[in-house]
Amino acid sequence: MEFTLEIFLVAFILLVALAFYYEHPKAEIPREVDQHIKLYILHYVVNFVFGLGKIFEKLGICKEIYLIRTFLYGMSPWKNDAELFIEDLQFAKVSVRVYHPKVQSAGQRRGVLYLHGGVGQIGSIGMYERACRFIARRSNSVVVCVGYRLAPEHPYPTQFWDCLTATVHFMTTAEDYGVDPTRIIICGDSSGGTLATAVCQTLVSRTDLPKARAQILLYPFLQAVDFNLPSYQQNGSVPLLLKKRTLTLGMQYLNKDLSLIKGILEGSHVPEDLKLKFSKWLSPDNIPMEFKIRGYKPPASATYSEELHTLAKPVFETTFSPLLAEDAIVRQLPETLILTCEYDVVRDDGLLYKKRLEDNGIPVTWYHVEDGFHGALFLIDYGYISFPCGNRAMLNVVNFIKGL
Repeated sequence: MEFTLEIFLVAFILLVALAFYYEHPKAEIPREVDQHIKLYILHYVVNFVFGLGKIFEKLGICKEIYLIRTFLYGMSPWKNDAELFIEDLQFAKVSVRVYHPKVQSAGQRRGVLYLHGGVGQIGSIGMYERACRFIARRSNSVVVCVGYRLAPEHPYPTQFWDCLTATVHFMTTAEDYGVDPTRIIICGDSSGGTLATAVCQTLVSRTDLPKARAQILLYPFLQAVDFNLPSYQQNGSVPLLLKKRTLTLGMQYLNKDLSLIKGILEGSHVPEDLKLKFSKWLSPDNIPMEFKIRGYKPPASATYSEELHTLAKPVFETTFSPLLAEDAIVRQLPETLILTCEYDVVRDDGLLYKKRLEDNGIPVTWYHVEDGFHGALFLIDYGYISFPCGNRAMLNVVNFIKGL
């Protein structure tokens, strides 16, 4: 027995060492980040899972993404809830989970469509169970979490079309769930924020549907043109979303060769005419000076590659980079809440979109988490794993919803 235990321990240590060998990006976490030591620990747990996934894929056991999903999907709570009716349904063949408060309502409730993050490959309804329950309970709203199909099994842009399909179905059947069709809010975090933004932009041309009451964008990824904005320079090594991992996951989502990453990070995929067009929306000059004081250096001009541009064309689509939508679309969007975190590579995407919306006359409520990081809200209601900054942020989201 002792010999067996020794072999097990040695094998385990070797496995851990190999996992970190394959996935070992270093973290640089400022002390100002909420509970930075806990975030360090979480960062290395995530690295271990990613590294283990690479080992399993090399050994032919399973694909890396499947192991990552298995690890994350095991974190959902019990389905029974004393305060909510929870039901798994199909909205036009798209899987959803509906959270309906048990308490009686004097009239029709608000409806919140939640589009989860995960770069189109990792997220699930179960992963976001706690967040959706929290919103439903605290805001007394009907919440619908959309379980859109994932890449690589279902290639991009399947995820967008699933989210749009589920949204349209809910808008046309809202009253069946006790929801006022004129009070439907579209919400998403991270890449779910990308999807929520793209869905809202698409809906502005739908005269057959009620107008969305609001959109809620929680640290959204909104553009793949400039990866040298101040937030990318300042927070490139701050977990949970590292700069290189952001683009790696994005290229995997689009089923593109990872050799493209270096050129895209440098900006070689953007021709001069598009740089000129996008400069009015993406210029660092549009970012307030207080977000540059931790350091920002204008990048050297990249050498344009037509081949890279051709290969990377999907990154310019508004379903992937909704910040690039035309003003004619943006000025028709609903009232918006944008949440950003100081220590987040995509912080400036939110700041730039905030300015675009305001410049086009859209009411914007902005909540900035000064000690926050990417993914903090996803960890809400996880006990010791939760972060106070995520709880504070989600309460602000709930208060915004209750005010609609």
